[in-house]
Amino acid sequence: MQLPRNRFRDALRAGRPQIGLWVGLADPNVAEALAGCGYDWLLIDGEHAPNDVRSMLAQLRAVAPYPVHPILRPVQGEVALIKQLLDIGAQTLLIPMVDSAAQASRLVAATRYPPQGIRGVGAALARASRWNQVEGYLQQADAEMCVLVQVETATGLQNLQAIAAVEGVDGVFFGPADLSASMGHLGNPGHPEVQRAILDGIATVRAAGKAPGILATDPVLARQYLDAGALFVAVGLDTGLLVRGASELLRQFKRSGAPATGTDDGSKGAY
Repeated sequence: MQLPRNRFRDALRAGRPQIGLWVGLADPNVAEALAGCGYDWLLIDGEHAPNDVRSMLAQLRAVAPYPVHPILRPVQGEVALIKQLLDIGAQTLLIPMVDSAAQASRLVAATRYPPQGIRGVGAALARASRWNQVEGYLQQADAEMCVLVQVETATGLQNLQAIAAVEGVDGVFFGPADLSASMGHLGNPGHPEVQRAILDGIATVRAAGKAPGILATDPVLARQYLDAGALFVAVGLDTGLLVRGASELLRQFKRSGAPATGTDDGSKGAY
């Protein structure tokens, strides 16, 4: 059995933009349904969504047959939690609230086995090695890891150049909501000062030879970030898509009433 290659990480290194979607409903059926939509990557969120290690594992299994790359976001950059997420099979992590190069270095070390890092060795119990059925897993695993760190505070911005320069950091993700709050513009990530900081940050990360990323549900803003050099951009959230779609459907009926009896809306047999 062969270790899966991290094609998402390879695409970032090649400078190919990767379009993703946030998955926060914490359900494997939702994750699997979205896995077939054609996105390059799905972010399974454990910071603000009600996910734990077991629910993330179920979603990894749900998306595994599909040509989409799963990224896991832990609630925090904790060495022991990172070990668990890698052991269930994650190859790419998005780690929130990284404010310094020293913090970024420790997070990278948590994804590597000794002597390069500090990841605990327990492959016989791990889905990642398919319970020791992946030949040479311990020797190959480090090479397929992708570490993405989130810079989302004013302190992180001040240290951005040093964070991006850390060996083993593959990309830097800008969190507009937390960043705007940290900069004194709570609830206003579109503030010109915040937007300037993000665009300058994207340029700084690209200059370091790393991949910048961001979440932008406004298509105009998402394209602006891509044009500025962002390489991994999430363009929507499953929660937002569900609520928006359901609300729009209801508005159609509230405005015009129910369709006339006998009208074929094309949905017959669709469910």
